[in-house]
Amino acid sequence: MNIVCFKPCIPSSLLCPRTSFRKFPLTIPRFSLQDSQQQQQQQQQQQLNLSVLRFTLGIPGLDESYLPRWIGYGFGSLLLLNHFLGSDSATVTPAQLSTEVLGLSLASFSIVLPYLGKFLKGAQPVDEKTIPDGTEQIFVMSTDRVDGLKEDLAWASYVLLCNTNAIAMLIFIQGEICARGYWNIPDDTSKEILPGWFKKKIENAGLYDLKDTLYFPQDADSEFQDLVPIGTRCLLIQPVLQVSNESDTGLQKPGGFILLASTTRYAFSNKDKAWIAAVANKFRGKV
Repeated sequence: MNIVCFKPCIPSSLLCPRTSFRKFPLTIPRFSLQDSQQQQQQQQQQQLNLSVLRFTLGIPGLDESYLPRWIGYGFGSLLLLNHFLGSDSATVTPAQLSTEVLGLSLASFSIVLPYLGKFLKGAQPVDEKTIPDGTEQIFVMSTDRVDGLKEDLAWASYVLLCNTNAIAMLIFIQGEICARGYWNIPDDTSKEILPGWFKKKIENAGLYDLKDTLYFPQDADSEFQDLVPIGTRCLLIQPVLQVSNESDTGLQKPGGFILLASTTRYAFSNKDKAWIAAVANKFRGKV
Protein backbone atom coordinates (compact mmCIF):
# COMPACT_ATOMS: atom_id res chain seq x y z
CA MET A 1 0.00 0.00 0.00
CA ASN A 2 1.52 3.28 -1.13
CA ILE A 3 1.07 6.33 1.02
CA VAL A 4 1.03 9.63 -0.80
CA CYS A 5 2.06 12.71 1.22
CA PHE A 6 0.63 16.02 0.05
CA LYS A 7 2.80 18.10 2.42
CA PRO A 8 4.87 20.48 0.35
CA CYS A 9 8.56 20.00 0.42
CA ILE A 10 10.21 23.24 1.48
CA PRO A 11 13.96 23.41 1.33
CA SER A 12 15.70 24.00 4.63
CA SER A 13 17.52 26.96 3.18
CA LEU A 14 14.21 28.76 2.85
CA LEU A 15 13.00 27.84 6.33
CA CYS A 16 16.18 29.03 8.04
CA PRO A 17 17.82 31.53 5.74
CA ARG A 18 21.39 32.31 6.39
CA THR A 19 22.08 35.98 6.84
CA SER A 20 25.51 37.08 5.78
CA PHE A 21 27.04 40.32 7.01
CA ARG A 22 29.62 42.28 5.12
CA LYS A 23 32.20 44.20 6.98
CA PHE A 24 32.35 47.85 5.98
CA PRO A 25 35.02 50.17 7.33
CA LEU A 26 33.58 52.62 9.84
CA THR A 27 34.55 56.13 8.98
CA ILE A 28 34.05 58.77 11.65
CA PRO A 29 34.53 62.35 10.49
CA ARG A 30 36.86 64.29 12.70
CA PHE A 31 36.66 68.03 12.91
CA SER A 32 39.39 69.94 14.61
CA LEU A 33 38.87 73.18 16.43
CA GLN A 34 40.92 74.98 13.83
CA ASP A 35 38.63 73.79 10.99
CA SER A 36 35.52 74.93 12.84
CA GLN A 37 37.08 78.32 13.49
CA GLN A 38 37.96 78.67 9.81
CA GLN A 39 34.37 77.81 8.82
CA GLN A 40 33.01 80.37 11.27
CA GLN A 41 35.43 82.96 9.97
CA GLN A 42 34.38 82.29 6.36
CA GLN A 43 30.70 82.64 7.32
CA GLN A 44 31.42 85.90 9.14
CA GLN A 45 33.41 87.14 6.15
CA GLN A 46 30.47 86.43 3.82
CA GLN A 47 28.13 88.28 6.17
CA LEU A 48 30.54 91.21 6.47
CA ASN A 49 30.83 91.52 2.72
CA LEU A 50 27.08 92.20 2.70
CA SER A 51 26.90 94.28 5.87
CA VAL A 52 29.41 96.87 4.75
CA LEU A 53 27.36 97.83 1.70
CA ARG A 54 25.50 101.11 2.04
CA PHE A 55 23.33 102.96 -0.44
CA THR A 56 25.09 105.94 -1.99
CA LEU A 57 24.74 107.85 -5.23
CA GLY A 58 28.35 108.91 -5.19
CA ILE A 59 27.48 112.61 -5.63
CA PRO A 60 29.83 114.84 -3.61
CA GLY A 61 28.01 117.02 -1.07
CA LEU A 62 24.73 115.09 -1.33
CA ASP A 63 23.45 113.38 1.81
CA GLU A 64 21.46 110.34 0.65
CA SER A 65 19.42 110.36 3.87
CA TYR A 66 17.68 113.54 2.61
CA LEU A 67 16.82 111.98 -0.76
CA PRO A 68 13.05 111.73 0.06
CA ARG A 69 13.02 115.45 0.80
CA TRP A 70 14.41 116.36 -2.61
CA ILE A 71 11.97 113.98 -4.31
CA GLY A 72 9.11 115.66 -2.44
CA TYR A 73 10.29 119.10 -3.51
CA GLY A 74 10.51 117.98 -7.14
CA PHE A 75 7.09 116.35 -7.42
CA GLY A 76 5.41 119.10 -5.39
CA SER A 77 6.82 121.75 -7.72
CA LEU A 78 5.63 119.83 -10.78
CA LEU A 79 2.10 119.62 -9.35
CA LEU A 80 1.98 123.36 -8.65
CA LEU A 81 3.31 124.20 -12.10
CA ASN A 82 0.75 121.93 -13.71
CA HIS A 83 -2.07 123.52 -11.70
CA PHE A 84 -1.24 127.17 -12.39
CA LEU A 85 0.38 127.02 -15.81
CA GLY A 86 -0.73 123.78 -17.43
CA SER A 87 -4.49 123.96 -16.98
CA ASP A 88 -7.26 126.52 -17.11
CA SER A 89 -8.94 127.31 -13.80
CA ALA A 90 -12.35 127.20 -15.48
CA THR A 91 -11.89 123.65 -16.69
CA VAL A 92 -10.48 122.16 -13.49
CA THR A 93 -12.63 119.27 -12.33
CA PRO A 94 -13.15 118.16 -8.72
CA ALA A 95 -11.36 114.90 -9.51
CA GLN A 96 -8.28 116.83 -10.64
CA LEU A 97 -8.34 118.95 -7.49
CA SER A 98 -8.58 115.84 -5.32
CA THR A 99 -5.65 114.27 -7.16
CA GLU A 100 -3.53 117.40 -6.77
CA VAL A 101 -4.32 117.67 -3.05
CA LEU A 102 -3.37 114.03 -2.57
CA GLY A 103 -0.13 114.52 -4.51
CA LEU A 104 0.81 117.61 -2.49
CA SER A 105 0.10 115.71 0.72
CA LEU A 106 2.43 112.90 -0.33
CA ALA A 107 5.09 115.42 -1.37
CA SER A 108 4.82 117.16 2.02
CA PHE A 109 5.18 113.84 3.79
CA SER A 110 8.31 113.05 1.77
CA ILE A 111 9.79 116.43 2.70
CA VAL A 112 9.34 115.93 6.46
CA LEU A 113 10.21 112.22 6.40
CA PRO A 114 14.00 112.63 7.03
CA TYR A 115 13.37 114.93 10.00
CA LEU A 116 10.70 112.59 11.34
CA GLY A 117 13.05 109.60 11.12
CA LYS A 118 15.79 111.39 13.03
CA PHE A 119 13.30 112.58 15.63
CA LEU A 120 12.01 109.05 16.24
CA LYS A 121 15.58 107.74 16.59
CA GLY A 122 16.37 110.46 19.13
CA ALA A 123 19.27 111.82 17.12
CA GLN A 124 20.74 115.12 18.16
CA PRO A 125 21.20 117.86 15.56
CA VAL A 126 24.82 118.30 14.56
CA ASP A 127 26.56 121.00 12.61
CA GLU A 128 27.76 120.36 9.11
CA LYS A 129 31.34 119.19 8.92
CA THR A 130 33.79 121.91 8.05
CA ILE A 131 37.34 121.76 6.77
CA PRO A 132 39.78 123.33 9.29
CA ASP A 133 42.21 125.95 8.09
CA GLY A 134 45.76 124.82 7.57
CA THR A 135 44.85 121.27 6.56
CA GLU A 136 45.74 119.55 3.33
CA GLN A 137 43.95 116.74 1.55
CA ILE A 138 46.16 113.67 1.27
CA PHE A 139 45.97 109.99 0.35
CA VAL A 140 48.96 108.03 1.62
CA MET A 141 49.57 104.28 1.63
CA SER A 142 52.69 102.51 2.78
CA THR A 143 51.98 99.02 1.46
CA ASP A 144 53.46 97.48 -1.66
CA ARG A 145 51.92 94.07 -1.06
CA VAL A 146 49.98 92.29 -3.78
CA ASP A 147 47.77 90.08 -1.59
CA GLY A 148 44.73 92.35 -1.81
CA LEU A 149 45.46 94.41 1.31
CA LYS A 150 46.23 97.50 -0.74
CA GLU A 151 42.87 97.36 -2.53
CA ASP A 152 41.02 96.75 0.74
CA LEU A 153 42.68 99.74 2.40
CA ALA A 154 41.84 102.02 -0.52
CA TRP A 155 38.22 100.81 -0.59
CA ALA A 156 37.72 101.11 3.19
CA SER A 157 39.21 104.60 3.37
CA TYR A 158 36.98 105.82 0.54
CA VAL A 159 33.67 104.45 1.84
CA LEU A 160 34.38 105.59 5.42
CA LEU A 161 34.92 109.19 4.33
CA CYS A 162 31.98 109.19 1.93
CA ASN A 163 29.41 107.63 4.28
CA THR A 164 30.28 109.28 7.61
CA ASN A 165 30.85 112.78 8.97
CA ALA A 166 34.60 112.20 9.20
CA ILE A 167 37.03 114.58 7.51
CA ALA A 168 40.11 112.44 8.12
CA MET A 169 40.78 108.77 8.67
CA LEU A 170 43.77 106.61 9.48
CA ILE A 171 44.03 102.82 9.13
CA PHE A 172 46.87 100.86 10.71
CA ILE A 173 46.78 97.15 9.78
CA GLN A 174 49.66 94.66 10.10
CA GLY A 175 52.19 97.47 10.23
CA GLU A 176 50.79 99.15 7.12
CA ILE A 177 49.51 102.74 7.03
CA CYS A 178 46.65 104.26 5.05
CA ALA A 179 45.82 107.92 5.70
CA ARG A 180 43.17 109.83 3.80
CA GLY A 181 41.32 113.11 4.17
CA TYR A 182 42.39 116.48 5.55
CA TRP A 183 45.47 116.39 7.78
CA ASN A 184 47.97 118.85 9.21
CA ILE A 185 51.22 117.70 7.68
CA PRO A 186 54.60 119.45 7.78
CA ASP A 187 55.41 121.82 4.95
CA ASP A 188 57.39 120.52 1.99
CA THR A 189 56.83 116.90 3.04
CA SER A 190 56.90 114.18 0.40
CA LYS A 191 54.53 111.25 0.41
CA GLU A 192 57.42 108.83 0.82
CA ILE A 193 58.17 109.97 4.38
CA LEU A 194 54.57 110.49 5.51
CA PRO A 195 54.02 106.80 6.47
CA GLY A 196 56.96 106.98 8.86
CA TRP A 197 55.64 110.30 10.20
CA PHE A 198 52.26 108.70 10.96
CA LYS A 199 53.86 105.62 12.57
CA LYS A 200 55.82 107.87 14.92
CA LYS A 201 52.63 109.63 15.95
CA ILE A 202 50.92 106.28 16.56
CA GLU A 203 53.81 105.16 18.73
CA ASN A 204 53.66 108.37 20.76
CA ALA A 205 49.91 107.91 21.29
CA GLY A 206 50.36 104.29 22.43
CA LEU A 207 47.80 102.73 20.09
CA TYR A 208 49.74 99.62 19.09
CA ASP A 209 48.01 97.45 21.73
CA LEU A 210 44.49 98.86 21.43
CA LYS A 211 41.79 96.28 22.25
CA ASP A 212 38.74 98.40 23.13
CA THR A 213 36.83 100.99 21.12
CA LEU A 214 37.62 104.60 22.04
CA TYR A 215 34.95 107.24 21.40
CA PHE A 216 35.19 110.91 22.32
CA PRO A 217 31.91 112.52 21.11
CA GLN A 218 32.61 116.11 22.20
CA ASP A 219 36.35 116.70 22.29
CA ALA A 220 39.34 114.53 21.56
CA ASP A 221 41.37 113.47 24.55
CA SER A 222 44.49 115.49 25.25
CA GLU A 223 46.82 112.55 24.57
CA PHE A 224 45.52 112.34 20.98
CA GLN A 225 45.75 116.04 20.14
CA ASP A 226 49.04 115.55 18.31
CA LEU A 227 47.67 112.64 16.32
CA VAL A 228 44.38 114.06 14.99
CA PRO A 229 43.97 117.10 12.72
CA ILE A 230 43.47 120.57 14.18
CA GLY A 231 39.83 121.34 14.97
CA THR A 232 38.83 117.75 15.74
CA ARG A 233 35.79 117.66 18.03
CA CYS A 234 34.76 114.02 17.70
CA LEU A 235 37.13 111.06 17.59
CA LEU A 236 36.43 107.35 17.09
CA ILE A 237 39.11 104.64 17.21
CA GLN A 238 37.92 101.14 16.31
CA PRO A 239 40.38 98.30 17.04
CA VAL A 240 40.99 95.43 14.62
CA LEU A 241 41.41 92.18 16.56
CA GLN A 242 42.97 89.13 14.94
CA VAL A 243 42.92 85.48 15.92
CA SER A 244 46.21 83.67 16.48
CA ASN A 245 46.70 80.17 15.06
CA GLU A 246 49.10 79.33 17.84
CA SER A 247 46.32 79.30 20.43
CA ASP A 248 43.67 76.56 20.46
CA THR A 249 41.24 78.84 22.24
CA GLY A 250 41.27 81.42 19.45
CA LEU A 251 42.81 84.17 21.56
CA GLN A 252 42.32 87.59 20.03
CA LYS A 253 45.20 90.01 19.90
CA PRO A 254 45.51 93.56 18.54
CA GLY A 255 46.16 93.74 14.83
CA GLY A 256 45.58 97.43 14.19
CA PHE A 257 42.86 100.06 14.31
CA ILE A 258 40.71 102.45 12.28
CA LEU A 259 40.70 106.11 13.36
CA LEU A 260 38.04 108.59 12.26
CA ALA A 261 38.15 112.30 13.10
CA SER A 262 35.35 114.85 12.61
CA THR A 263 34.91 118.56 13.24
CA THR A 264 31.35 118.12 14.54
CA ARG A 265 30.29 116.91 17.97
CA TYR A 266 28.42 113.59 18.20
CA ALA A 267 29.35 112.95 14.57
CA PHE A 268 28.94 109.16 14.72
CA SER A 269 25.61 107.58 15.64
CA ASN A 270 25.15 104.06 16.96
CA LYS A 271 24.37 102.88 13.45
CA ASP A 272 27.57 104.48 12.14
CA LYS A 273 29.65 102.88 14.89
CA ALA A 274 28.18 99.45 14.17
CA TRP A 275 28.88 99.86 10.47
CA ILE A 276 32.47 101.02 11.14
CA ALA A 277 32.96 97.94 13.33
CA ALA A 278 31.76 95.78 10.41
CA VAL A 279 34.34 97.41 8.14
CA ALA A 280 37.01 96.76 10.76
CA ASN A 281 35.99 93.10 10.91
CA LYS A 282 36.71 92.83 7.20
CA PHE A 283 40.39 93.06 8.07
CA ARG A 284 40.06 90.40 10.75
CA GLY A 285 42.23 87.41 9.92
CA LYS A 286 44.81 84.88 11.04
CA VAL A 287 48.31 85.94 11.97
